[in-house]
Amino acid sequence: MRDSLTAGYFRQEQNSGLIGIYEHTGAVEAWAPKGVPEWASESELFTEDLDRLMPWLGNALERMPVLADAGIKQIFNGAISHTPDGPPLLGPVAGLKNFWLCCGASFGIAQGAGCGKYLAQWMLYGDADINMTGLDPRRFGVFADDPYLRSTVFQDYCNTFVTPLPSEELPAGRAQRTSPLYETLKAQGAVHSQTFGWERPKWFSLDGRDEDYSYHRNNVFEVVRDECLAVRDRVGIMDFTGFAKYEVRGPDARAYLNRLCANRIPSKQGGITLTHVLSDQGRIQGEMTITCIAADFYYVLSAASAETRDMDHLIQGLQANEQVSIQNVTDDWGLLVVAGPRARDLLSACSTADFSTEAFRWFTGQAITIAGVPVRALRMNYVGELGWELHAPIAQLTTLYDALWQAGQPFGIANFGLYAVNSLRIEKGYRGWGAELTNEVTLLDADMERFIRFDKKPDFNGRAATLAQRDAGRSIQLVYLTLQAGTADVRGGEPIYSDGRCIGVTTSGGYGHRTDQSLGFGYVAIAHSAPGTVFEVEILGERYPATVLAEPVWDPSNARQRA
Repeated sequence: MRDSLTAGYFRQEQNSGLIGIYEHTGAVEAWAPKGVPEWASESELFTEDLDRLMPWLGNALERMPVLADAGIKQIFNGAISHTPDGPPLLGPVAGLKNFWLCCGASFGIAQGAGCGKYLAQWMLYGDADINMTGLDPRRFGVFADDPYLRSTVFQDYCNTFVTPLPSEELPAGRAQRTSPLYETLKAQGAVHSQTFGWERPKWFSLDGRDEDYSYHRNNVFEVVRDECLAVRDRVGIMDFTGFAKYEVRGPDARAYLNRLCANRIPSKQGGITLTHVLSDQGRIQGEMTITCIAADFYYVLSAASAETRDMDHLIQGLQANEQVSIQNVTDDWGLLVVAGPRARDLLSACSTADFSTEAFRWFTGQAITIAGVPVRALRMNYVGELGWELHAPIAQLTTLYDALWQAGQPFGIANFGLYAVNSLRIEKGYRGWGAELTNEVTLLDADMERFIRFDKKPDFNGRAATLAQRDAGRSIQLVYLTLQAGTADVRGGEPIYSDGRCIGVTTSGGYGHRTDQSLGFGYVAIAHSAPGTVFEVEILGERYPATVLAEPVWDPSNARQRA
């Protein structure tokens, strides 16, 4: 029995009762200050220390009076392993091939069987049957230094029996990676969220309010709405510097990327493609946006949280005879997103470049200068409006932002954050890596066949398995849905029901402020995937009608992005 008041658990131990306590304060590092035992260590125990446990032990005896009458027979004080975010380290080590970790399990008995099963699947077949994103050791990078580890691990231990509310930010291990705009945006009310060490704007508190974390829509709902409507009606700007960035160069660069990725890699300078890295079984391993800078030079972008993982995909995907160099340039380039119907007017006020559709087509990139700053400008974005990603040398990002912010005042420019991005992207039906796109599914399962080029040469990794699945049929399908929700929206992991039977699970969702709809994604049995199908999604114990949609609820023809 687990009990939050006790901050621990009760269970039978032979003919006795056992109480395990995870104190909220006063936790002590084992083997301090080194933090690890000597190699010859044999799980030794430490001196009894009941004093620091007394508040919680008292709660335990109050909760189970029979134990108080029985008295304490024996005390065990031993070490336990914790990771910064709780789950174990289960999977490959970054930068090494075929070197695996299975450690950091704080609930060893409970987690052991599953860890062994899914790690074995991954090692033997290249994939596991569950989403391994939150277990992969490569979710941490060089930002996870000793001070970060100590502070976050203690935080995780002390919160073992505390359930953080959705989107709640914990204080330990913060500001490991910041863009030059961190303090500037913080002064403008930015509330940051951490991804792979990066502090990224989540929303902007213009009136000084703090977020009241809740499973329901809360007191920042209308703040996020205003950020979304600024992007819809005027122009918004966001610091997206945390995106992972790589440069792939060499005479074999295009052929190598074509073999690694499912979509066709552009050959024309400035061409951009969205593509995916697949396993041998056709499962989704990564998502990348690739821009052709020159015939032998490609600029590759991927999710912030996938930085080391995608570097492994790139490096380990190389063949010995291929003349290709790969460099991680994430820390060298800053990234601003400028989006909205006045985006072209704003950029034209700061640059002599031609931003017209005739001169600068959608899904193309150009090297230009804005406010004296050299920029890789990519005409694309994740929010579904006319807009550009502006990649600038990180040392000049502040100069670029300040110029755009000043020039944007007549156009009603506004900062926006990740909460708004989620709302805007869900209205466009854009999938999210790690949610809709995981190692559990294929591009066919995710309804992403339009991003596969089966006819290209050389054959891409996972092609044969993807074709075999297409011919053999599938059992699940990703669906895009609208809900008649109450005061809470889909977050991911909610069950989907039809006629009282569970037929699937949601992956992500949110409220679309441009269209005033509650929206989400989910995987369902393929018989329930046709547009117009109605089923129910259970949110916080209540079931709400949901309808499968055939296309994005916002600008399905992409007219606004192409404008």
